[in-house]
Amino acid sequence: MRITVGDQPSEAIVLPALARLLPAYPDLNLEISVNNGFVDIVAERFDAGVRLGETLAQDMVAVRIGPDMRMAVVGSPAYLTGRPPPLTPHDLAEHRCIGLRYTAHGGVGVWDFEKAGRAINVRIEAQMIVNNIALARLGALEGAGLAYLPHDYIAPLISTGALISVLDEWCEPFPGYHLYYPSRRQHSAAFALIVEALRYRD
Repeated sequence: MRITVGDQPSEAIVLPALARLLPAYPDLNLEISVNNGFVDIVAERFDAGVRLGETLAQDMVAVRIGPDMRMAVVGSPAYLTGRPPPLTPHDLAEHRCIGLRYTAHGGVGVWDFEKAGRAINVRIEAQMIVNNIALARLGALEGAGLAYLPHDYIAPLISTGALISVLDEWCEPFPGYHLYYPSRRQHSAAFALIVEALRYRD
């Protein structure tokens, strides 16, 4: 079975769950391909993909594999010293930001915010652009600017004070990661095992 998945859910959800499954099924072979861009799983011959629930196509079956998520805007204490923290998403124009480009030919990711039903999408002017969240996190730790990252990914660094979270009230929860696959495809018993191993349970 071939699965395409982004770097954060591959480490936080997919690999740990499937590593526990595989020893019991020695005939089950699995390929995990990490790609942060949008992948056409049919054209690229993947059995399934992982994507946020709000971005799924209607002709796909979606199985929830993680809890609701929220993003966080974070910077180091050194970066924020002497700078007023942003109070609204529009204040990001006055800050150095670290952009994330998901594919080589794609644009820099937009930072999405919502507060009391009011949505704001900010297309940042990034001084530094990277293509994976580990580098964005490191850039924030090194004081290169503010980064926009999944909260659970950088929560330990917030708790120790290595990173400071800003705009918290603008970062509301949204549907988390889902495994998706074409509704018309026939699937094997092995596929069903993997789906159940990944299925999110409260």
